Amino acid sequence: MSFESFNLHPSIMTGVQALGYVTPTPIQLQAIPPIMQGRDLIGLAQTGTGKTAAFVLPILQRLLRCPRGRIGALVISPTRELAEQTYEAATELGQKTGLRSMAIYGGVSMDQQLRKLRDGVEIVIACPGRLLDHLWQGTIDISNVEVLVIDEADRMFDMGFLPDIRGILKCMLKPRQTLLFSATMPDDIRRLVQEVLREPVTVQIGRTLPAATVSHALYPVRQDLKPALLKELLRKTKTESVLVFTRTKYRAEHVAQLLGRAGFRVACLQGNLSQYQRQTALDGFRDGSFKVLVATDIASRGLDVLDISHVINYDMPDSTDAYIHRIGRTGRVGKTGDAFTFVTSEDTPMVRALEHLLNSPMQRRTLEGFDYGASAPARGFTRSPGEMRRRPIGAVASAARY
Repeated sequence: MSFESFNLHPSIMTGVQALGYVTPTPIQLQAIPPIMQGRDLIGLAQTGTGKTAAFVLPILQRLLRCPRGRIGALVISPTRELAEQTYEAATELGQKTGLRSMAIYGGVSMDQQLRKLRDGVEIVIACPGRLLDHLWQGTIDISNVEVLVIDEADRMFDMGFLPDIRGILKCMLKPRQTLLFSATMPDDIRRLVQEVLREPVTVQIGRTLPAATVSHALYPVRQDLKPALLKELLRKTKTESVLVFTRTKYRAEHVAQLLGRAGFRVACLQGNLSQYQRQTALDGFRDGSFKVLVATDIASRGLDVLDISHVINYDMPDSTDAYIHRIGRTGRVGKTGDAFTFVTSEDTPMVRALEHLLNSPMQRRTLEGFDYGASAPARGFTRSPGEMRRRPIGAVASAARY
């Protein structure tokens, strides 16, 4: 089956063809028809399955018949990065439709957003906090929204955004079509579904499992030896680009500093950075200026970089879902990838959970020539975060220094 089977407007098909889309993915095949029929929908699919186009294409089709200059579709995204990715998809797919899109998120001046809103847009992709700022100030009108998309709903819950979403919903008085996409369905998301969706169609694409193109390996190591092991592993492993995940913003900063001092071309991505710093890090990682990106889970979704050869979990994620989303950044679009995870004795329960998920034991590896019995802990990681003098590092600092 091809995209022609959806009977999309020729101006939309121009965007589809420009992006080289030929065969719809499973989520697109199953979700696009009911969305185009006006049904509410729950889409359950892991990252990298093509869900963004699954809702953007029907939105473009619907808004072609609506008055211009007012917001007809609202997409709520948990992170700036995902909002930007969705904005790019809407812009590229709708390049010949005349429909205008914009992304709204914090960390940048509201003035530019205000000017674009005044000029008139039809599609808004927004993070909850900044959207509420505009609603409270009366600078955005969502009273005519016909399609609402809540994207990465489980991530919204993880980040504490559900109260904000409920606040946004109170400002939407007009009946609308609601689409909710999520990788998992925790109880809070189920309650939200019951509150805001009307007789939804449920589309679920397979089990939530890591891609078959990714291989998994565990590296048992003491906590204090992780910095040295990371440096040696990067030096001795053939890589293209590497995404390193840490549990905290503070540790992401300091791991990036450590790698920069060791001569690696590295950037850092974490929530305390400005939007300019985040974009500098992402652009540099995409174009190869940085070969290593050290990040918190902010990069586990919505990071659209196709050539990530390795994901390294410097810290074990706190759930199997988080693990799936992290390693979903590699092994994309048919390419192979490697997922390395540093594990300590405290990580044993999560290792068991991952092996249960994968239905097989995970390979344990040691790095040849590395001194696992070293007695001297790595400098800068011997004390707790509260005891250490913190010096912020961001993408701009990384770019200039490394």
